[in-house]
Amino acid sequence: MDLAALFEGVSYTGTLPDVSDPISVVTQDSRKVRPGAVFVCAKGRQTDGHDYAQKALEMGASCIVVERPLGLPCEVQVENGRKAYAILCQNFFGWPARRLRLIAVTGTNGKTTVTTLIQQALQQLGHRVGLIGTIHTMIDTMEVPAKYTTPEAWDMAALLSRMEAAGCDFAVMEASSQALDQMRLWGLEFEVGVFTNLTQDHLDYHGDFEHYYQAKKSLFEQTRQAVVNLDDAYGARLVKELQDRQPVMTFGVQNEDAQVRAEEIQLSAGGARFQMLCGVHKESLAFPMPGSYSVDNALAAACVLSALGTPWHEIVRVLHATRGVRGRCEVLYAGDFTVLCDFAHTGDAIEKVLSAIAPFVKGRLIALFGCAGERDAKKRPAMAHAVSCYADFAVLTSDNPRKENPFSILESVEKDLKEGGKPYLVEVERRTAVRKALSLLKKDDVLVLCGKGHEDYQVIDGVTIYLDEHRIVREWLKENHLQ
Repeated sequence: MDLAALFEGVSYTGTLPDVSDPISVVTQDSRKVRPGAVFVCAKGRQTDGHDYAQKALEMGASCIVVERPLGLPCEVQVENGRKAYAILCQNFFGWPARRLRLIAVTGTNGKTTVTTLIQQALQQLGHRVGLIGTIHTMIDTMEVPAKYTTPEAWDMAALLSRMEAAGCDFAVMEASSQALDQMRLWGLEFEVGVFTNLTQDHLDYHGDFEHYYQAKKSLFEQTRQAVVNLDDAYGARLVKELQDRQPVMTFGVQNEDAQVRAEEIQLSAGGARFQMLCGVHKESLAFPMPGSYSVDNALAAACVLSALGTPWHEIVRVLHATRGVRGRCEVLYAGDFTVLCDFAHTGDAIEKVLSAIAPFVKGRLIALFGCAGERDAKKRPAMAHAVSCYADFAVLTSDNPRKENPFSILESVEKDLKEGGKPYLVEVERRTAVRKALSLLKKDDVLVLCGKGHEDYQVIDGVTIYLDEHRIVREWLKENHLQ
């Protein structure tokens, strides 16, 4: 590809360099520069790409894209490097995003489940679907490991190109607040955008709730239709701010003004049954995931399918056929006792999981959890409080301490856990903690492993180590002749 074609749709000042060799890559990472590369400079929170521009030239970059003049040869100036980078990446791959029907889901909780439900439902309807999210990326039926919830612009364009080549007609993705703030999705147009909820998370990045909300809201500047949770206070605000700009479909359980609602909800350890109402339509739905929040997720997916023109009887049929999501209230063992695994790693998420399960526990509800290091420490008391409110016994352990002292994390959380008055034990090594928790189980008890979910690793002192709770549980069950 030549530079003129690469810069189509990008506003810039200066003259494009006269480059004879084809462009080989577009990157913001100077370590990935090679001859023929276009290196895009943008200022981040910790580093500034402009500091690496000279190095990129020395490594063979054909063009340097800058936000401010550096006086370098082959320099092209743009107003916003991140926005330009996203467009350049799509141009390089021939804009696959324009030939796919894009759906994005944003919110604190529920993104992974809702995107997976939409993917599975669309497959049931005969579509080939790409999925981009926290657990993995799917290119039709081929699984690709996920590095970020929402990939960088180059990886996003490359994945969409592979999805198109595989015959996909839909791409469903999670849109994280960091990705939206960093313009990774800039230039993409989504047929439907979904807002699930907004609770405390990522405030270490955004600073406060308002900036967090604005990052989420920015998705809907790129959507044709919006699906919004009206039960959520920020969702209700979003509806008011969007109502004159694009069609909005609302869902909810508590708010009677929601267009799609659930009534006669029956919850059990095996899932949820309810009546789904939309105008004159009333359909019975049996949903294979437990918890009241699973009703919200099912309603969100149903709204997306309706926005795409799917008849309601077909929506019910395909949602009936959906499967559970790895690491999302996933049953690892069900016998005399039950072991569940969930990605819940905020106070709100833990509360939703445990409150959903507690009514069906005949014995004790045991919750194992930890708090991540080098992340928003303000959410730790909320996590301890949620466990104290709903669990009969707690096991406090490590999550991803990163470079923060794990013993210091446990000490700070234990203070809040102790105030709850429930019995607990503390074990810093997570593998050992899981095994200790399993050994506590008696007939009719339920153990919920909170925090890791689908993850099969732990980050300690900057080093990523293998740790898969699914495997730990299987091995323990085998040792105890239960499997």
